[in-house]
Amino acid sequence: MKILFFGAAALALVAAAASAETPTKAQFVEKAGASDTFEIDSARLMVTSKNPAIKTFATQMLTDHTKSTKMVQAAAKADHVALKKPSMSVGQRTDLTALKAVPAGKTKDDLYVKQQKAAHDDALALMQDYGSNGTAPHLKSAATKIAPVVEKHQSMLATM
Repeated sequence: MKILFFGAAALALVAAAASAETPTKAQFVEKAGASDTFEIDSARLMVTSKNPAIKTFATQMLTDHTKSTKMVQAAAKADHVALKKPSMSVGQRTDLTALKAVPAGKTKDDLYVKQQKAAHDDALALMQDYGSNGTAPHLKSAATKIAPVVEKHQSMLATM
């Protein structure tokens, strides 16, 4: 019984380590693209907010995530990574659907901020990991340049 337990524990550790590995260059491009798509689509829903801080933040997201999309696409081409239309994760699609379903106002603004905090935590982890451990030089450079912008977004969110 002990052998079975330790075998299962070892298998769980291997699975956890595998899921924590730095993404391949193609996976990084896909995840970065999905992140930017989610940020842009969410921001489009919020640029009409009556809350000036939300409106300003959403406008900044449109600008910055459009720019980071172009940076990652150019880096991908330079690193010979085939580009395909990014597909948001199930969680991102669910969050976007939830945001669309809430009527304009404080509840929608609060949901947006909550979603953005989580999305930017994920985006920063992706950029920092690939910037430190990635294998494609142009993508690695792009991730390193994008990470401080994501940190700036996190700072903005912390004040909302």
